[in-house]
Amino acid sequence: MTATNTVSTAPRAPARVPLLGQPRVQRVLYPLLVGVVLVALWQGLVTVMELPPYLVPSPMLMMQTLITDRVPLGNALLVTLKITVLSFVLATVLGVLISFLFVQSKRIETALFPYAVLLQVTPIVAVAPLIIIWVKNPTAAMTVCAALVALFPIIANTTLGLRSIDPDLQSYFKLNRASRWQQLVRLRIPSALPYFFGGLRISSGLALIGAVVAEFVAGTGGSGAGLAYQILQAGFQLNIPRMFAALLLISLTGVGLFVLMAWLSKLALGSWHASEISQD
Repeated sequence: MTATNTVSTAPRAPARVPLLGQPRVQRVLYPLLVGVVLVALWQGLVTVMELPPYLVPSPMLMMQTLITDRVPLGNALLVTLKITVLSFVLATVLGVLISFLFVQSKRIETALFPYAVLLQVTPIVAVAPLIIIWVKNPTAAMTVCAALVALFPIIANTTLGLRSIDPDLQSYFKLNRASRWQQLVRLRIPSALPYFFGGLRISSGLALIGAVVAEFVAGTGGSGAGLAYQILQAGFQLNIPRMFAALLLISLTGVGLFVLMAWLSKLALGSWHASEISQD
C-alpha cells in the first residue's frame, strides 16, 4: 500500500514589503535625510565658527526671516510665479506648434532648426534689455524673456519624439492609406508624449530661471516686484538672511514645478508606457 502526499496548490500571498523598504517611500525619505544632515551641518558650522549673519546666516535665522517677512516675500513669490507660469505656457504652445511644423517636412526642419539653437545659445541677459525696450508692458516683456529661455527643450524633445516612431507602424499606416493628419494624431503624438513630458520637466525649471533673470534685468520695484527685486534690495541693505530666504523660495518653487511635471507625466503615461510603469 503506497502513501500519496498531497501538495497544496493554493497561491501564496506575496511577501509584504516593509514601509521603509518601499521604493516610493525611499524616493522621499532618502533625499529628506540628506537634506536634514546638510542643514544640521550648516547650522553647526555657523554656530561653532560664530559666523556673522551678514556673511552666512544660519538656517534657523533664515527660517525666522522667512516667517517675519512672509508678506513681502509672499507677494514677490506670486509675481515671479505668475511670470513663470505665463512664460512656461507660452513656450509650451510655441514649442509644440514649431515641432509640428518641423515634422511635416525635413527641409523645413533643416532650414529653421539652427535658428532654434541660436535662441538657446544666446544669453538672455544680452537680449533682455532690448525686449524690455520693445515691449512696453513690464510683465509681458519679462514673460517673453523667460519663454525664450524655456522654448528650446520643448522644440528639441517634441521634435525628436514626433520622429521617433516605429518604422513598421509607419508602414502599416501608409499601407492603410492613412492621411498625414491621422498619422500625426494616432501615431506620432502618442510616440512623442514621453519626450514631450521630458521637455516639460526641463522647461519648467528654465522658465523659473528666465523669470528671475528677466526681473533682475528689468529691475522693477513696488507692488509688481518679484523675488529677484527682493534679492537685490536685500543685497543693497546687507540683509543677507532675507536674501537667503528669497533664494529658498525660488529653490522650493523649482522643485515644486519639477514634481508637478513628473506627476503629470505619471498621470498621462503611467498606465501604458515603460518609462512610467513601476518595475519594482
